[in-house]
Amino acid sequence: MIITEILARNGRRFGKETALIERVPEQNRRVEMTWGEFDEQANRVARALVARGIRKGDAVVHLMMNCIEWLPVYFGILRTGALAVPLNFRFLAKGIAFCTATAEAKAFVFGEEFIDRVDEIKSEIDATVQTYVFVGPAEKRPDYAIGYETFLDSGAPDDPAVDLSILDDAALYFTSGTTGDPKAVRLTHRNLEAACICENSHHRQTRDDTFLCIPPLYHTGAKMHWFGNFIVGAKAVILKGISPRWILEAVSEENVTIVWLLVPWAMDILLAIESGEIKLKDYQLDQWRLMHIGAQPVPRSLVREWQKIFPHHQYDTNYGLTECTGPGCVHLGMENSHKVGAIGLPGFDWETRIVDEGLSPVKPGDPGELLVKGAGVMKEYYKNPKATAAALVDGGWLRTGDIARQDEDGFIWLVDRKKDVIITGGENIFPVEIEDFLQDHPKIQDVAVIGLPSQRLGEIATAVIQVKPGHSL
Repeated sequence: MIITEILARNGRRFGKETALIERVPEQNRRVEMTWGEFDEQANRVARALVARGIRKGDAVVHLMMNCIEWLPVYFGILRTGALAVPLNFRFLAKGIAFCTATAEAKAFVFGEEFIDRVDEIKSEIDATVQTYVFVGPAEKRPDYAIGYETFLDSGAPDDPAVDLSILDDAALYFTSGTTGDPKAVRLTHRNLEAACICENSHHRQTRDDTFLCIPPLYHTGAKMHWFGNFIVGAKAVILKGISPRWILEAVSEENVTIVWLLVPWAMDILLAIESGEIKLKDYQLDQWRLMHIGAQPVPRSLVREWQKIFPHHQYDTNYGLTECTGPGCVHLGMENSHKVGAIGLPGFDWETRIVDEGLSPVKPGDPGELLVKGAGVMKEYYKNPKATAAALVDGGWLRTGDIARQDEDGFIWLVDRKKDVIITGGENIFPVEIEDFLQDHPKIQDVAVIGLPSQRLGEIATAVIQVKPGHSL
């Protein structure tokens, strides 16, 4: 089912029930939106865009910090048949201009945090952008943009009835551009549907679950994890602000059952508990059933410590890429905590391979590049056939660029990024393996292993260590 229709179904079936909650701890502010309001607002966004000339196949840039309007805007764009183009809020003006030009965006929706950056490039992106929509306080609205409330009022509340198929293009997600300009990952409605099904299959969300969304929604990780709740009409909490206290308050006060954390946030929570800054007795946490984590290698020591403090929690590690519609192509599985440290097994409806430079399978246990195949694999890198040909091989296998091993039980262990391998004296050293070892030290909070130039050996592996507060090494 196309995900815009999933939203319409949720609106019909659960219209008066809460879909989204926004919490802004610094302002002591809390806002709710029902499924009916969510569905209607997406329709109004779509109708207003269509009235301004947006047609199927066009592109609309979406540049906003997490807020309760974020998802209705996204779904409104999808309902026009245009490509939603969510941008990383860390992009500087130059990067925003590059992405807008690549997408040839005809409309641009942005929040108040981006006024200066949009001002800086407006004359450049005016070449394609015909409509600017500002989501923020009326007194801050730039003269060239229409305010969000006025924009919504100009759109009717009913579905625009654009003919969409499951294989139609849905979105462009730009990679972070760690090597050169960002690449635009072209995703279809089938990709988005596959993410909904995969996430729900892995974490078994029901309508009784509440998902706490902390990471930025422009990232496939946050949104595609929320998809597991979305597909069954379960609610989500959007938390604006990150601190151990705010996270635990949200879990406690909103009856949250599922939290997806990044490694630094999980570490901060453990340190706050260890230091006495956080006292668990002050919070209602019995309903919190699942802590899952991903987006970077997860230290085994972190998970072991977490399981000591929260022994009733289910735990899962998720691995994925933007190019495979976010997380889930490999996951540990809630039933496999005995394999903590592995990224896991092929996800629901996914296949994996570990290959050498010639794309031939390596021997069991040997390191090689991880390849994945499934319904979530991107259509292409938009306007970049050379990069597409390098990434998609042998009839749809995606080269991840990650080095992995498979153990005797079939579990996949991430060794490192291919480009991060340190070669010293002709030997390959994988930083993640050293980081995992050092992370077990009780006085180490965080560690990164890098390669420093060496005239004799080529590179020397060097550890940069952050010591826990109050300790010394």
